[in-house]
Amino acid sequence: MVQRRLAAILAADVVGYSRLMGADEVGTLAALKSHRRELTDPTIAVHHGRIVKTTGDGALVEFASVVDAVGCAVAIQRGMVTRNADVAEDKRIVFRIGINVGDIIIDGDDIFGDGVNIAARLETLCEPGGVCISRAANEQIRGKLSLAFADLGEQTVKNIATAVGVFGLASKEIEALPEPDLPPPGARPEGAAAAQPAQRYEQEIQFCMTSDGVQLAYARMGSGPPLVKTGNWMTHLEFDFETPLWRHLYAQLSRDHTLIRYDARGNGLSDWDVPELSFDNFVADLETVVDAAGLERFDLFGISQGCAVSVAYAVRHPERVNRLILFGGFALGAAKRGSAAEKEQREAMLTLMRHGWGQQNPAFRQLFTSQFIPDATKEQADWFNELQRISISPDNAVRYRTATSEFDVAALLGKVSVPTLVMHAREDAVVPFDQGRRLAAGIPGAKFVPLSSRNHLVLEDEPAFPRFLQEMRAFLSA
Repeated sequence: MVQRRLAAILAADVVGYSRLMGADEVGTLAALKSHRRELTDPTIAVHHGRIVKTTGDGALVEFASVVDAVGCAVAIQRGMVTRNADVAEDKRIVFRIGINVGDIIIDGDDIFGDGVNIAARLETLCEPGGVCISRAANEQIRGKLSLAFADLGEQTVKNIATAVGVFGLASKEIEALPEPDLPPPGARPEGAAAAQPAQRYEQEIQFCMTSDGVQLAYARMGSGPPLVKTGNWMTHLEFDFETPLWRHLYAQLSRDHTLIRYDARGNGLSDWDVPELSFDNFVADLETVVDAAGLERFDLFGISQGCAVSVAYAVRHPERVNRLILFGGFALGAAKRGSAAEKEQREAMLTLMRHGWGQQNPAFRQLFTSQFIPDATKEQADWFNELQRISISPDNAVRYRTATSEFDVAALLGKVSVPTLVMHAREDAVVPFDQGRRLAAGIPGAKFVPLSSRNHLVLEDEPAFPRFLQEMRAFLSA
C-alpha cells in the first residue's frame, strides 16, 4: 500500500562540484566531510530534519515543519559564509538550496513525488549561497520567521505540469544575518528530542483551586501565542518529558507557542482524592486553569475525552477561544453509543481495570495497552503501563472512564462558532473513526483530517505524526 504524507522537503547541492573535484579531489572530499560533520548535519538535527539521502554533491532532507526547513537552510548558508571566509574563492564550497512543502510518497526510507521534484527544481533556480522556496512554503513561514523572500514570479520547471511560484533569499541578504549558534563539532543529537534546546523543556508548575476545593496542577512552557491543552487522563506534569508517549508532542507544541497544560482532577500532580468526576467539573476545571494562568484569548487543543470538554468551553466562552483543535475525540461517550455487546465489553474492561491497572498483567496489557497503542515499540508500551501506575489510581481510573463514557455534547456541536480542526486516526480502536467524522460534521465549517494510524495517541515514530504537526501548524498560523 502506497503511503503519503505532507512534508517540507529541502534539496541542496554544491555549485561547481565537477570543477572542484577535477582541481582537487582529495581536498574537496575532505572539506565536504568537514562541513557535514561540523555544520550541516548538526544544523539539520537541531531543526528536526531527517536526511533521506546524500549524493556526492547534494542531499535530500525531510522536515515535518516548513519553518524548520527554512530555518535550517538559512542557518547552513549563513554558517558557510563564515567557514568560507578564509578560503580562496576558487576552492570555496558553496551550496544552492531549494525548499518545497507538499505531498510526498514514502517507499521504505526513500521519498518521491511532485513535492520532492519541485524542491529539486527550486534548488537549480537558486543563486549560489542563497535559498529558493515555493509559494506554498512562503505562505506558511509568513509571520513566523523574520526573513523577507523576494517574489521571483511563476517559473516553468522540468517535468512539473503547472508553473511554480518561486521566492528567493539572496546570498548577500543571508550574509547580513547573525551567525547561528550550533552544537560543538561532532555533537550530533540522536533524534529530534535530543536536538531540542534545553530551555524548551523547562516548565513552570503552579497550582490553583477549584470552586469545590480541588487543587489542580498546571504548567507553562515555551514562548509565543498561548495554546491551552485541555486535561485528559494518564498525564503527569512531572514525568511527561520522561515518557515517549507525550514528550515529542509537548516539545513540538511548545516550540512556537506558550503551552499551558494541566493534570485533570484525580490525575497526575492534581488532587487524587476528589469528591466528584463529572463533565461539568471537567469544564469548570478548564475555566479555573485558564483564569489562574491569566489568559484572555488563546487557542484550545483537546485530545480524546478532552475534546468534548473543549467543545463545551468554546461554546460557553467563544470570546476567549481563537481556534479549536480536536484529536481522537467524540461527541457521545461510550455509554451513549454502541451495541449491547459493545457495552458488555466496556463493563468487562472496567472490571479488568480494577484488578489489573498499572500491573505487569499480560491479559490487561493485551486488552488495554495494545488497544490504545497497537503499533507501540516495547519502550512505548512499557511506558504506557508505567504511566498508568504513576498518573492515576485504579479506583480513579475506573471512575474517570465511567464519567467520560457518559459525555454527550452532540447538542453543542452546532453552536461552536470558532474555527475548528478535527483530526482522527483511521483505525483507532478506542474511539472509532466514525466518532471523529461525526464530531467534525456537527461543527459548522470544521476541517476534518483523517490520519493513517491505528494508535489512539499519535506516536513520534509513525508517519502520522509529521502530518499531524503539519496540519496543526498550518491551521494555527492561518
